[in-house]
Amino acid sequence: MAEKSKKEISFTEGSVFGSLIRFAVPVLGALILQAAYGAVDLLVVGWFGDASSISAVGMGSSFMQMITFVITSLAMGSTVMIGQHIGERKPKAAGNAVGTTIIMFAVIGIVMTALLEIFAGNIVGILQAPAESFDKAVLYIRICSAGILVIIAYNVISSILRGVGNANLPLIFVGIACVVNIVGDFLFVGLFKMDVAGAALATIMAQLVSVIVSLFVLRKQKMPIEFSKEQCRVYPAELKKILNIGVPIAVQETMVQISFLVINSIINHMGLMPSAGYGVAQKLVSFIMLVPSAVMQSVSAFVAQNIGAGQKVRAKKGFFTAMVTGCTVGIVIFCIGFFGGSLISSVFTSDAEVIAQSADYLKGFSGDCILTCILFSSIGYFNGSGKSLPVMIQGISSAFCIRIPVSIFMSRLPDTSLMMVGFATPITTIYGIIFFLMCFAMEKKKGAF
Repeated sequence: MAEKSKKEISFTEGSVFGSLIRFAVPVLGALILQAAYGAVDLLVVGWFGDASSISAVGMGSSFMQMITFVITSLAMGSTVMIGQHIGERKPKAAGNAVGTTIIMFAVIGIVMTALLEIFAGNIVGILQAPAESFDKAVLYIRICSAGILVIIAYNVISSILRGVGNANLPLIFVGIACVVNIVGDFLFVGLFKMDVAGAALATIMAQLVSVIVSLFVLRKQKMPIEFSKEQCRVYPAELKKILNIGVPIAVQETMVQISFLVINSIINHMGLMPSAGYGVAQKLVSFIMLVPSAVMQSVSAFVAQNIGAGQKVRAKKGFFTAMVTGCTVGIVIFCIGFFGGSLISSVFTSDAEVIAQSADYLKGFSGDCILTCILFSSIGYFNGSGKSLPVMIQGISSAFCIRIPVSIFMSRLPDTSLMMVGFATPITTIYGIIFFLMCFAMEKKKGAF
């Protein structure tokens, strides 16, 4: 019988706030360090390269971040199913979900590697990269794509651990990767002058080291699941459940990320400096959005275990607690982004025009720091409940009916600026909040909320 490690958190008993905080803090730490990959790449390239290199790394890392988000979203199906099996006290079923997850993502990784290597040039062309940074962006994506199996392995391991309530080990693993990435960036970009290629190599090398360490540690780790090598196969029932939850989440995230790539394309069309400024701003945004992302992952895991244990009232209490806590932190982050945009942008580059463009975008965007905590808490609740279809509908409709049209409209206004384009994101989030308010009203009417 599987034993429970002290590192795993039981969401079905004890203080709701305490359980969420103990889980959310290491999740947030891991997300911060994971976002630091691209940020450190951009930072070092900004020191040793020029605006075209900044644009290429900003664009390339944004695309790879999209791929990572899609993988993480699909893996949320595994996180939820493992969490529900833990809540149901079915450790063998949780192990079956783990084995199915491993095989499923191995196949996905092989297919994605081939597609991204073949179509890297087409992707950069669709993004309308400035001519000066086109070849560099293609090179960055191709090198990162060669290591997609490593990226998938890290995120699958993290999703499994979070499903059993362990957020500490993913933090340790990503911390190791971050240190290796920083060393690699200064070695390849600074010392060997490899520019964007060096930044991409450093990222892949860092995640490879992290995966190797994580596999070594996990062999000695006791978890509340029953798992053996023989379970590394596809269990049709588990696969169906994982895909029923994970695919809508992944589709939603894909549409959201595609909409941001479209915005990137719109801004690229505005010229090299706006493109470089947006690249810097997006790296900052990737940090700004970590609090709501941590809230979403925590709510999903919390709700999954409590739904599995039949504790719907406690699941709902966790949702409200996370939302209020996230919004409180979001107010602080809003102030930093709105009033300190120039200061935090200057960390990545000394180019005054690039700094000004980045700060301009952040002024329009920063209101989303508060709003997204409400939206992501709602997404986390529905994900954890295994009802991810509304999440998919909201993601697709908000991306293509609100975010992209509003961004295009803002970009074509007379004397427009990146701040005007930045407003598209909080406007979209307001729509998402209204959408989920209607969903909760329907769930309440059915007695499910």
